[in-house]
Amino acid sequence: MSIQNVRLEVMQFLEKKIDTFVDEFLIPVEKIWQPTDLLPNSQKDSFFEEVKELQEIAKDLPYDFWVTLVGDTITEEALPTYESWLLNIEGVNQEEQTNGWNKWFRQWTGEENRHGDVLNKYLYLSGRVNMKEVEITTHHLIKDGFDIGTSNDPYKNFVYTSFQELATYVSHNRVAQIAKNYGDKKLHKMCNLIAGDEMRHHLAYSEFVNQIFKVDPSEMMLAFQHMMKHKITMPAHYLRESGQKISTAFEHFSDAAQRIGVYTASDYVDIMQKLSDKWEIDKISGLTDEAEKARDFLMKLPSRMIKISERLVIPESSHVFKWVEPALVK
Repeated sequence: MSIQNVRLEVMQFLEKKIDTFVDEFLIPVEKIWQPTDLLPNSQKDSFFEEVKELQEIAKDLPYDFWVTLVGDTITEEALPTYESWLLNIEGVNQEEQTNGWNKWFRQWTGEENRHGDVLNKYLYLSGRVNMKEVEITTHHLIKDGFDIGTSNDPYKNFVYTSFQELATYVSHNRVAQIAKNYGDKKLHKMCNLIAGDEMRHHLAYSEFVNQIFKVDPSEMMLAFQHMMKHKITMPAHYLRESGQKISTAFEHFSDAAQRIGVYTASDYVDIMQKLSDKWEIDKISGLTDEAEKARDFLMKLPSRMIKISERLVIPESSHVFKWVEPALVK
């Protein structure tokens, strides 16, 4: 049987458990928070006073923080790209409404959609960013798409989502803590809730991988090794500002995130180690010789990567983004 056919069988095997996964890792629409729960209520007479208070608190947040928050928001807003990518992986039939994977990915998308909505509205109300430039960058990112090196392979895609959901948890959680330190209770609460969603999603995708390891360990190990060897490409790697065809915007955004400790090179290595520990790759048996070599590579990789991360030098000066004018931020 071909590798592709085995993957399809495994996806069909997991699909039988979709209802259990949905109940465990996703929250019904009627029970989960919505953006309007966290923002000034435009139907109340106190709306403008609440917005004024939000803007006063926002004035104290530093420049690199705004760059990071805008980059995080744009990443969340590019959701159409992520949904269309996931719906095209092997074993997902978009034309079949009863397909369990359709149910999972669409409900997952519904939860993720709220993140960009609430952050976009916060940025707009804050008065601290150039929303037209933010919107142009978002438009570009959706139009340009991305290439994360997974093709339509579910094994590689689930390694990617396991990693990426944990990375976004780290980022939103750190932003929440910084906002709290500056007295921005609203932003702290919304980023904290977003981080909670991302952690649930990470637990789901990492469980998918865990289940695959049980039935197809060698191919799952090789997929894990492939993704770690080629490195995880962040979903906003094609980030660019208005008027730019080839941009270093993502690199500058990453520098800002590292300078304020939101997401660093050491976090990348830590996530890699956490996934290896979660899937207990050191204990998996019945591997082919090739998969054994892949495991050996994965076991040694974190220590090698941490040495590299310790030598990285992050620029001290900030790139002047069109999203945020330095003069606007104290």
